[in-house]
Amino acid sequence: MKNLFCALLVIVSGTSWASSDLETSGDVLHLMLPATAMGATLFYEDGYDGSWQLIQAAVSSRLVVEGLKYGVSKDRPDDSGDDSFPSGHTSDSFMAATFIQQRYGWQYGLPAYIAASYVGYTRVASDQHYLEDVLAGAAIGALAGWYFTDPYKGITVTPLAGNGTYGVYISGRF
Repeated sequence: MKNLFCALLVIVSGTSWASSDLETSGDVLHLMLPATAMGATLFYEDGYDGSWQLIQAAVSSRLVVEGLKYGVSKDRPDDSGDDSFPSGHTSDSFMAATFIQQRYGWQYGLPAYIAASYVGYTRVASDQHYLEDVLAGAAIGALAGWYFTDPYKGITVTPLAGNGTYGVYISGRF
């Protein structure tokens, strides 16, 4: 799994990108993140549970995104259409990153979130979306990934902070 994330980072790295190369790298990564999430369910022999949770998260986030695109009809920054809000690429990416983090832990989730953030960056930098489109897409995808995903096995540890309180939330699946 670590090798796969390293390969993803190499694919999208570089010192200078033309706008079309930047957009293409985001397009490719936005497809690779859900594929990686599905691949993880196969790698871990996670079977039906993990795959079904990923499918539920993907379908629900896509339905919300498409419904909002149709209902809001916001023009894109480059005037290529009226389906700017919210960003589907970013929603797909954050859904997959959240699935990976929730199911398999932060050691895999953090690189996935970095990659998902890069996808969002490419959507704004290539004039396909405004910042608020990307933020809304990220929120929709992350919420769907969180709602439908259970930890794979064992105990999940999540850091907590708020209202002057800091701690760790520990949950287990038995």
